[in-house]
Amino acid sequence: MDRDTFTESLTKDGFPEAVAVTKEAGGTMDVHAHPFEAKALILDGGMHIRTDEEERAYEVGDVFHLPAGKPHSERYGPNGVTYLVGRK
Repeated sequence: MDRDTFTESLTKDGFPEAVAVTKEAGGTMDVHAHPFEAKALILDGGMHIRTDEEERAYEVGDVFHLPAGKPHSERYGPNGVTYLVGRK
């Protein structure tokens, strides 16, 4: 998905303005949950997200969606990751 289409979909779904987030190369985040719903577009690099159900790799152009309260862990690629995320 491209950035403009993603931004339009966030607006349509009632998300406030998205912010860019960058995570360090090879970094990880242990299991945690957010009090908000998150929908993000990978802009650069890549990452893996693991939930109870699966682990999935995300690369440039991929979108991930996590409901509020969903436990997950994160692992960032060898070049780190930058993503555009909407939270509500």
